[in-house]
Amino acid sequence: MVTLQGEVERITFENEETGFRVVRVGSLEGEGARPGSVAVVGTFQAVGPGTRVRITGEFELDARHGEQLKAQVLVPVAPSTLEGLARYLGSGVIPGVGLALARRVVEKFGMESLDVLDRAPARLREVPGIGERRAEQIGKTWAAERATSGVMMLLQAHGASPHLATRIVKHYGERAASIVEQAPYRLALEVRGIGFKTADRLARSLGIAGDHPERVQAGVLHELDALTAEGHTYAPREVVLERAAKMLDVAEAHVAAALDTLWAAGRVVLEKDRVFLAWLHRAEVALARGLLDLANEPVTALPNVEASLSAFERRAGITLAPSQRRALEAASRHTVTVITGGPGVGKTTIVRALVDTFERAKLSIRLAAPTGRAAKRLAEASGREATTLHRLLEYDPRGGGFQRGTQSPLEADVVIVDEASMIDVPLGAALVVALQPNARLVIVGDADQLPSVGPGAFLRDVLASRVAVSVRLDEIFRQAGASRIVLNAHRILHGEMPESAPAEDPTSDFFVVSSSDPVRAADTLLRVVLERIPERFQFVPGRDIQVLTPMHRGPVGTIALNERLQLALNAGGRVIPLGGGRLRIGDRVMQTRNDHQREVYNGDLGVVTALDDETGVVTVSFEQREVEYEGADLDALLLAYATSIHKSQGSEYPAVVVPLLTSHFVMLSRNLLYTAVTRARKLCVLVADPRALKLALAAVRREDRLTSLAERLQEG
Repeated sequence: MVTLQGEVERITFENEETGFRVVRVGSLEGEGARPGSVAVVGTFQAVGPGTRVRITGEFELDARHGEQLKAQVLVPVAPSTLEGLARYLGSGVIPGVGLALARRVVEKFGMESLDVLDRAPARLREVPGIGERRAEQIGKTWAAERATSGVMMLLQAHGASPHLATRIVKHYGERAASIVEQAPYRLALEVRGIGFKTADRLARSLGIAGDHPERVQAGVLHELDALTAEGHTYAPREVVLERAAKMLDVAEAHVAAALDTLWAAGRVVLEKDRVFLAWLHRAEVALARGLLDLANEPVTALPNVEASLSAFERRAGITLAPSQRRALEAASRHTVTVITGGPGVGKTTIVRALVDTFERAKLSIRLAAPTGRAAKRLAEASGREATTLHRLLEYDPRGGGFQRGTQSPLEADVVIVDEASMIDVPLGAALVVALQPNARLVIVGDADQLPSVGPGAFLRDVLASRVAVSVRLDEIFRQAGASRIVLNAHRILHGEMPESAPAEDPTSDFFVVSSSDPVRAADTLLRVVLERIPERFQFVPGRDIQVLTPMHRGPVGTIALNERLQLALNAGGRVIPLGGGRLRIGDRVMQTRNDHQREVYNGDLGVVTALDDETGVVTVSFEQREVEYEGADLDALLLAYATSIHKSQGSEYPAVVVPLLTSHFVMLSRNLLYTAVTRARKLCVLVADPRALKLALAAVRREDRLTSLAERLQEG
């Protein structure tokens, strides 16, 4: 680690969004200084050519760009010469002040120029060519620049990274310093990417007491956010008191007082000794009210349904199973119908039949699914246009809400939603409030899948409440019945061990490879992915084969497996310097949060295809559609040679390889294993410890969630 001073010669690259910059610095002074100039890389405030800077960092050798000084801290320092001062003021640090004008300022005020700008900017009128209005404008711009510089130094002095400081300054502007000093916990509530722990670290560094009311309130909201991230829509009051008190290291009485304050401020709702985040309570109440209103709406049964079904059977060349006919008849007679069932039971056929039946009745239909991949499969299965729910409801990425709602309902007589297990409470609420009062809603999904990533258990709660007519498809069709994937999925649902095909069987689609040691299991998995599957089935690693694992940590977690698979499949790919340098051109990546502006969604898979050196823009191809990323947006991408089973919801892959070991015991459940197996279209391989399989089969619903939706629906 070295600390050097030097003068910025030029700006090579900068991204205002993230604060990541590459600058050339010369005239270096200090122990460890190199002759000539050096490229300084890192996240720091904007500096112009001619700016004198102090850098703390370390030299490293980059394979592509040579020696660089990686800055941990870079701050401007006052120039020590008149020429340096003129170059600094004319470097662009003050918009509209070029080198010629800066030299006139320095000629007038000399080394006191900065003091004049700080304390008496009106004196700039003494400089030839600067009038009253321009002097005022320069003074305001300079004050803003100094405020930004000051808050950057304040934040870094209290342990904030340059990247974090840049984000805070961008959000609050000139007010950043006063907000950080007076109300640091606002950062956790208002600035994306800053959680309670980061804000708490800053606050404690500023001397704020551990039992300060604002700290306790922020801690309570943090714990409620954490419980929401686990899928719950509420938490028992005693759980909130206990968890928050333990996390904050304060007495429960302080937490109780904080809860009362948050309730009075409308941030939380207290109901039946349950604590809800206010926005989530509103969503759950709206969802229950909307479903009840819809279910109670009188509807006229469709005419000639039997004739429509017979016509569909003739055209499709099939005979509908009894449960399929019951589902179609239910949808023809009721406003809300739920159709559920596992793989191979004809959910795709039922959607086609529903569309055909409703179209024959001259009803307008909209098809939707929670994710882009699921919507694409729905469109292919139905032969009709299908969209994501966010697009259907016309999500506004700028305003953050849906344009379709009670004031502007969907223009559709029927809405059919597939993959409903992925719908969370907020999205479900947005859907039902956007339906016309006399519309039909058909909900299709597999209730045995893992629940949604977001909070709630929409599909399970609607089924449990019995507010809607529901039909379970239970006949496995002959073609699907020939698949061991389908048969084993149903065995898993019944708590039975999956049956592996003989290793030498080249026609089977399901195999279990026994392995119990995590390190050896990881080695076996790599051989399966890189050698055995490609040799026998001609699937291409990194494209056709998806590894799904229960956890992120450990030898068979997503992190370690992605590192090994990246090394095996894309070691020569060019490294992308942003985003922590973890990505390479050619990598398989996954989008990890919804980005409605780019129309890429949590769980979408793509391939990194290009990097523009000048702009820093990274291009990712998502199923032949190219999407551009830059700066902080790259944080939404993760390597995806291996992903978590939870992230695979709503997706299908030609071949799936799943490690399942006793070290995964905290995650193992029947639903988790079932979800993983049913992601495979043509081939599924389990690299599993038999004991882990038994543990998974014994745990039916480890993902159960605390929700009130079913109760609200039952209570009416």
